[in-house]
Amino acid sequence: MARRYSKSASKDVERAMKKKKKGTLRSGPGGKGGKVKSRKQAIAIGLSEARAKGKKVPKKARSKKRGKKKKK
Repeated sequence: MARRYSKSASKDVERAMKKKKKGTLRSGPGGKGGKVKSRKQAIAIGLSEARAKGKKVPKKARSKKRGKKKKK
């Protein structure tokens, strides 16, 4: 079975996690947001950086649109 994520993508996530632990990882474009406190957010930032660099990372999961229920 082929790898879903490239090894270099996991390095980007690892880098983001280390920055989070150190307390220097910030959210938002250009790091202008607040300090990242959650582990999940740090992983998401690492993966989005890997995507931007063109590394092998699966596409973001899209939410399914649900239609409005009609009232009777």
